[in-house]
Amino acid sequence: MSLREITAQGQPAVELSATTGDQVTVAVHGGHVLSWRSADGAERLYLSPKAVFDGRAAIRGGVPVCFPQFNQRGPLVKHGFARNLPWQVIPDAAADTVILGLTASDETLAVWPEHFQLRLSVHVPEANVLRIDLQVRNTGTSPWSFTAALHSYLQVDDLADVQLQGLQGAARWDAVRDERSTEGREVLRFGEEFDSVYAAPAHPLVLRAASGELRVTASPTCPETVVWNPGPALCARLADMPADGWRHMLCVEAAAIDTPVELAPGSEVGLWQQLDARPSSFSSTS
Repeated sequence: MSLREITAQGQPAVELSATTGDQVTVAVHGGHVLSWRSADGAERLYLSPKAVFDGRAAIRGGVPVCFPQFNQRGPLVKHGFARNLPWQVIPDAAADTVILGLTASDETLAVWPEHFQLRLSVHVPEANVLRIDLQVRNTGTSPWSFTAALHSYLQVDDLADVQLQGLQGAARWDAVRDERSTEGREVLRFGEEFDSVYAAPAHPLVLRAASGELRVTASPTCPETVVWNPGPALCARLADMPADGWRHMLCVEAAAIDTPVELAPGSEVGLWQQLDARPSSFSSTS
């Protein structure tokens, strides 16, 4: 394993060259996974070529950490402050692992008066597999609650050729239309704006395309799965996305958002997502 400090887009980052052949880059700003090039040579995460790297703004793409608030479901900045702050690289990580941490500070206490500790572990357990684990600990003297997500931007060659399987039968809230239903489709396909919160299934989701498959698994502590693509109209209004960026990404997020997670003083909880790249079994008749 090789772990070295680098500069990515002018900002400090850590690069992991795993013994498996996988390579992972994590920005210090936001504890943000920017890139996962799997052992087979494919880049698996989408990073917008117009993403802002100024050490203050959230980075568009990769895997942002949403904490302690998801989206605008509360009084804090959208998706919380964790993705907008510098994290600390924690040395002496296990093999093929990068660990970063974030703790309460005067800056966080000014907007959210709770004492916390975050520990983000980015691990390559085997070739072509990435696991991201967020540990949340209450270091204060009173209980508090939070919502969170690992907001993974998965890279695709062309969204028109993509299928997402595994959500049939799941309860769904369509945020675009503000409608609740049960997902009836065996296969999801995309083209226009798509923004839905699903009850997470117990089995893996499968993102299928001609270039290969990606199996997406999350911890039971992430009871929701968020699926998002801005579509052409919204994407054109996003200053940090190219006009055609929507064609090359799909967010499939491990989330705990509908019911806030309660933490007693001294307690902690872990939330994780695992991405498993596999050769394609894609068929146009599927």
